[in-house]
Formats: sequence, structure tokens, C-alpha cells
Amino acid sequence: MTPAAAVSLAAGHPGFLSPTGVEIAFLLVGLVTFGAALVTVTTRQLVHAALWLVVALGGLAVEYLLLTAEFIAWVQVLIYVGSVVVLLLFGLMLTKAPIGRSPDADSGNRWAALTVAVAAAVALVWVVVDAFRTTWIDLNGPAAGSTHVTGESLFRTWVLPFEALSVLLLAALVGAIVLSRKATADTASGGTAPVEAPPTAPGEKEGAR
Repeated sequence: MTPAAAVSLAAGHPGFLSPTGVEIAFLLVGLVTFGAALVTVTTRQLVHAALWLVVALGGLAVEYLLLTAEFIAWVQVLIYVGSVVVLLLFGLMLTKAPIGRSPDADSGNRWAALTVAVAAAVALVWVVVDAFRTTWIDLNGPAAGSTHVTGESLFRTWVLPFEALSVLLLAALVGAIVLSRKATADTASGGTAPVEAPPTAPGEKEGAR
């Protein structure tokens, strides 16, 4: 698409002053998702943080549905909500993590973390707005995020980053296995060391007889 055609297409869009029902729903769901994500990183109760994370990830899935990306939405639900959060909850239960308020869940670097988060959010919003300023999604047209379209884009345009991410995940898995085996070996060598009995004086030995 030429720049002139993109400008004319953007000019023909209703704009932000006359939003549609889908755009209003997208904004409301986005606000709920943002609030849930904010509570997730600020609460001191680990179980509540995991449950609010479910709300945030579910809100992202709804946003994908509103953008006609049904396949990405269901992947979001199955992988993140159905696997990652369940794994997190099982980890909290198996490690006997505190259920109530935990002072260890707070950090003294809140202002540094807030600064980094705001800078990252501003940079991300600026990059996305600058890259897709004149790009509009026809929400009344065919689905733009179907399995065929997503697979074609993934394995044609983004195949190199996809494979690089696979190698990165494989390296993380191998590193986790190496660290766990090293920790197990250290525990075994330290826990099975024989304990020598203190020497017994000759007089004590004769008295025992």
C-alpha cells in the first residue's frame, strides 16, 4: 500500500470522536486489564496476585477476540490462563507459601521499578503508535487472526525470530536441568557424610563392661 492510499484510508475512518461499540468495549476491557495487572504487581498476597493475573490474561484474550484474532485469543487462554497460572498456583501450594499477607512480597525498590515500568510503557506505546498510525483493522470484515493467516505470517515473515525464541527456551530448559542436578548433588554429598563417634576413654570402656 502506498503512503497516499494509507492516508486516504485513514481519512475515511470514523476517527476517535465517533467510536463504534467494539472500540468502546475494547477501551473498557483494556482499563479492566490494566487495573488487574496493577493489582497483581502491588498486592502482598501471593494467591491474590495469581488470581488477579488470571483476570489480566483473560482481559488480553478478550482484546484479541475484539480484534478478530480468535486463534491468538484461545492460545492465550489455553497456554497462559490454563497452564502458566495453574502451574503458579500449584507451586504456591507445594512450596507452602504464605496464604495471607507476606512482608517478603514487598520490595524497597518500588520507585526504581515504577520508573522502569513507566519508561518501558511510554517507549512501547510510542513505537506501536508510530508503526501503526495509519493502519486500521476492519472489524466487520473476515477474521484477521485465523489459524491460516497466523501460521502463514509466523512461518514466512517471522520464522527467524520464532526459531531464535525456540533456541532461547531450550537453553533455559537445559540451564534449569543443570542447576537442579548440581543442587541435588550438593545436597546428597552434604547429607550422607558419615558422622564419626567421639573417642571413648579406656576407663569409660572398662566401666561399661
